[in-house]
Amino acid sequence: MQLFYSPNLSPKDAQLVFNKEESRHIGKVLRKQIGDVLHLTNGEGMLFTARLESNDPKHCIATITAVEEKKPLPYTLHLAIAPTKLNDRFEWLLEKATEIGITQITPIICNHSERKRIKPERYEKIIQSAAKQSLKCHFPILNEMLRYSDFVAKYKSDPSQKLIAHCEETERKSLKSQITPGGNHIIMVGPEGDFSTDEITLALSKGFSPVSLGKNRLRTETAAIVVCHSISYSNEAD
Repeated sequence: MQLFYSPNLSPKDAQLVFNKEESRHIGKVLRKQIGDVLHLTNGEGMLFTARLESNDPKHCIATITAVEEKKPLPYTLHLAIAPTKLNDRFEWLLEKATEIGITQITPIICNHSERKRIKPERYEKIIQSAAKQSLKCHFPILNEMLRYSDFVAKYKSDPSQKLIAHCEETERKSLKSQITPGGNHIIMVGPEGDFSTDEITLALSKGFSPVSLGKNRLRTETAAIVVCHSISYSNEAD
């Protein structure tokens, strides 16, 4: 199955006119024929089945024939992470985190951050592409970039399990021991150079618990993937 994306698609819609980008992909790249069955999502949990009525590369049209609501992930994972110095590494992270399973991503600016500007439009496209490729009908939410202190303050009263993964040789529990299957999680991962001591202290004062991701020192993007996979694996059915 191949999944197409239309963010404004509603269960009440009877027909869809694709934008130029998707029309070109359907009509010119994939060479879909009139009458072919297509599968679409609005990224909010709905899976639509449609019949192609026009395969004009500039103006494809499809009629909706069925609508199904897909279940979301059995957990929520909000990853707050400092963008890496090399942008392609962060883009790789966005792609892989989406494939594995994540609900929200918030880029944060930390004391040791080397990248303080991002391109949210490009990041959204990477997330959308990865979600379509992995056949997900619930797309992760990319939040606006926040300063570390603002993020911690914003979520200090959130009822989710709040964790901070850092490398300081202080008392920490393993991430594995802290995961609650079916739970809601907010997990912070720091930049190259890790969180500062002041940042760790602030997080602990706001209800975040310190965790370790293992004995090895990991790159920022690797640490984030460990977090995503650990949560996903802990929620797999036996």
